[in-house]
Formats: sequence, structure tokens, C-alpha cells
Amino acid sequence: MPVLAKGLRAALLASLLSTSFLASTLTTARAESCPGNPDALGTSRTLVVDPTEHTKIGTMQYGETLPLKDHEVVLTFDDGPLPPHSNQVLQTLASECVKATFFIIGRMAHQFPDGVRRLREAGHTIGTHSENHPLSFNRMPIERAMQEINDGIDHTTAALGDPNAVAPFFRIPGLLRAEGVEEYLASRGIMTWSADFPADDWRHISSAQVLHLALTRIEAKGKGVLLLHDIQGRTAAMLPTLLRELKARGYRIVHVVPATPDRPKTPTEPRDWLMHPDAHPALVASWPAVPRFVFAQTAMMAAPGLEDTRYDDDMTIFHKPRDRIFRPGRFAADTVPLPPEPLWPRSLQRAVAPVNDLPAPDRTVFRAPQMPRAELKQMAAHSTQHAERTLPARADTSADVTGSIAVQANTARRQLPGSWPVTPIGLHRGPLTLH
Repeated sequence: MPVLAKGLRAALLASLLSTSFLASTLTTARAESCPGNPDALGTSRTLVVDPTEHTKIGTMQYGETLPLKDHEVVLTFDDGPLPPHSNQVLQTLASECVKATFFIIGRMAHQFPDGVRRLREAGHTIGTHSENHPLSFNRMPIERAMQEINDGIDHTTAALGDPNAVAPFFRIPGLLRAEGVEEYLASRGIMTWSADFPADDWRHISSAQVLHLALTRIEAKGKGVLLLHDIQGRTAAMLPTLLRELKARGYRIVHVVPATPDRPKTPTEPRDWLMHPDAHPALVASWPAVPRFVFAQTAMMAAPGLEDTRYDDDMTIFHKPRDRIFRPGRFAADTVPLPPEPLWPRSLQRAVAPVNDLPAPDRTVFRAPQMPRAELKQMAAHSTQHAERTLPARADTSADVTGSIAVQANTARRQLPGSWPVTPIGLHRGPLTLH
């Protein structure tokens, strides 16, 4: 038994030594493959995928991601090329011998074709990101989405001069997915890329914040696809620090390329395409089942009467025994108050007796009584005497006013054309005609 234990201990020690030797050999190989930087992060391996088998990847939106091992990261960059930031990103990746995947906008490729060609010369994977980067793929007509996809591929291919240089990888702008778009991409053999974690470098934040978000989210999942933008100056500024931190924390970079007839896919298992295949599924809360009631065939109960409630108009509730009175706001434990009767509306029923139409009034109703002639003559004489007493006073008052025109009864008055006839002030005598 001790001999067996000693042999097992020796085998375990030999296994650990061989593992350490392989790790050191891999690190040395990566350092030697990056001239001028012996401490470079490098690219640990190349992953070859078949876009027709797994058409959608990225746990930000889909159930699958790339078949990565723990502490493996894939770097992706969107929206380029755009000098000078894209050139700065290329220089940083080259200094660390890191390979990444770039999703090109067709309009940018048409404007800066040299930037796309530099990506190919550096050995990076080149995918596409539509023609104009519209943030409406989730609601635009499928015909327009197809045109955006095809135009972006055509301009990127024209910049490279080789259709085979463009990988069948596509990322929807803004990650605004739509089933019709995904189905169209799958029908063309193009893999739809989402991501596992972004760094929010498109927001107006500092490069230090972008670095913090990238490292925090990578550490949270342990592996995955990182979404960055090479057109952002804050991304180009923080990228050297990000690569050094990934190396210090034991992360490795994986380069992803599509399978071709000359380059077979990397063997994988279905479970390898899950983010954490060995993790226990989260418990999902569900609503309890709705009970199904069976009602018996019973007769309808009669509605209680007002006397059953013992409720009076003065809002006093009587409770047995009758010598105790409970008022609203002070009830016993077994007494329930009733709501007061609403003041409005009330259902009033009044008997209205039918009435006949009123008769039309007679003409004599509107006849005014006539005054006797003697009374009329007396009223006229009184008016004349009153005018004689008041007329001189008014004439003297008008004569004293400066600038006024004296009005005399016996003077010829001048009448302006189109004006009303001039009349004297006061009353004048005249014949009184009685009818």
C-alpha cells in the first residue's frame, strides 16, 4: 500500500512538471513570435468556426457564444476604419502581437480603403457592419436591411479587391436585432455576431472609465467577446493598458477565422458554445396555477332588506343588546359600519298630472287703455309752462361760454351739406294735435 501511494505521488508530480513545462513553452513561443516585445500578450490560438452551423453568437442577445475556454477573450472593433484612431489601434495590436476581428462600415471602407487593406496585411479578420450604420435594423423594411448589408459587403470587398478576404461575419448596428435580418444573414451563410460584454466606449466617458468597465465585465464572466470601437480616441488611448492588464491577470487572446475548404473548423462539442456549461441553471420563479372552481347549482339568495342592517337615517348602528349604541368611528369587534346614504343622486318619483295646452291670448289683452282728452290737454299745458321757465336760463348759460355759438330762435341757421338740421336748445311751442 505505501509503495502504491509513493508511485501515485510520483506520477502526480511528473504531471505537474509536464504541465508547467508546456505552459512555459507556450509563453516562450508567444514571446519569440512577437519580435521587439518579449513580454507581449500575443495570440494564444486561432479558432476556426463554421458560420452555417452556429449562425448567432454573443450572450448579450443569444444563448450561444464562441467556444472559448476559461480566461480566453476575443477582441472585436466596430465602425472603422477612421484615421488616426484606427491606425493607433493597429499599432497597439501589432506591438502586442494580438489579432482581432474588425467589423467594417461600407461607407468608411469606400472613403478610407487603405485602412481596410492595412487590416488584411496585419492578419486581422475583416467582417462587415452595414453600409451606413443605421440604428433602425429592428424596424426597417427587410428590403432596405438587405440593401444595407449587401452594399456594406460590396464596398469592403472593393477596398480589398478580393471577395475571399471578407469573412462571413456581420454585426447588426447598435445590436438592434430583428428575426428577418438574422434569417436573411443565415440564408447567405453569414454568422451574426453580438457580444458578451461591451466597454461603453461610445459614451462620453473617459478612457479610464472604459478600461474599468472592460476589465470589470471580463472578470465577471471569465471569458467571452469584448465589443470595442476603433474610431474612438478613448479606446485607442486605453488599449495598451488593457492588453497589459489582461496579460497580468492571466487572460489569453483568441483569433477567430471562418472555415474554408483548405482550413477545417476547430472540433467542438455543443456544450462548448455555452458561456458556462457546467453552471447550474438559475431557478425561475413561476406563478402558481390558477385554481379551477366547480360551482354547485344553487338558487340565488334574496337580497337583505334595510331592516336587516339596523341602519337609521341618523347614522346610528344598533347592536344587540339594544341598550348599547355604536356610532361610526367607534365600533365593536363584531360590528361592521354601513356606508351612509349618498345625498346625490336620489331616485325621486313624482306623479305629474297631465295638463292641457294653454289657450291662445285674446287681442283685447294687448289693448292699452286710452286717456281722456281733458287729462291730455292738462299735461300739454304743464309741459309748455315748464319750457318757458327753463329756456332763458339755458340761453344765458350758452352765451357766456367762450368760443361757443349762440343759438337764437329767430336767426336763420346755416346747415352744412350732409348734416342733420340744426335745432335750438329747449322746447318750442307748436300746435298740439290730438287724435
